[in-house]
Amino acid sequence: MGTEMVMVHEVPFPPQIITSKPLSLLGQGITDIEIHFLQVKFTAIGVYLDPSDVKTHLDNWKGKTGKELAGDDDFFDALASAEMEKVIRVVVIKEIKGAQYGVQLENTVRDRLAEEDKYEEEEETELEKVVGFFQSKYFKANSIITYHFSAKDGICEIGFETEGKEEEKLKVENANVVGMMQRWYLSGSRGVSPSTIVSIADSISAVLT
Repeated sequence: MGTEMVMVHEVPFPPQIITSKPLSLLGQGITDIEIHFLQVKFTAIGVYLDPSDVKTHLDNWKGKTGKELAGDDDFFDALASAEMEKVIRVVVIKEIKGAQYGVQLENTVRDRLAEEDKYEEEEETELEKVVGFFQSKYFKANSIITYHFSAKDGICEIGFETEGKEEEKLKVENANVVGMMQRWYLSGSRGVSPSTIVSIADSISAVLT
């Protein structure tokens, strides 16, 4: 395994991580906002997938260019729904309170589940657990949030690491909430990071070629 780190807007990401198997960095980008013509970067993002899983589950999109895939929400829906292991690694660039991040996640997941008539009491309880996990934390620069999505059983393990503290973890076991958390980062035109969407599309187009 190469030790050469991949720099994503000056934030180092390992090119590969080992979970139950090696996963490769197939998408990278940032979340940002422009204020008075000044770009403010909030987080750097890395999306890790197994290229052989990509070939198995997304073969229908073989031959499409990165540009075509980036504009195809059906492709990203298939990616999010595909029964394959995924890891999304989020590194904090601009410090914020964990509560602010948690509220963004909560609003997006709740609203999108409600749109699909999938927001019931079980989803509300599970989402509150996720928000509670982030609530008390302070996201210093270089803190790391990891989402480890299992291949089949609709489970996500969230990890949080910050300087001077041991990693904390939370298991999320409601499949609807887990699916929509994936889509927060992996939903094409509605993804939280357009640059990550373009990068994933280019990488997967190359893997399928």
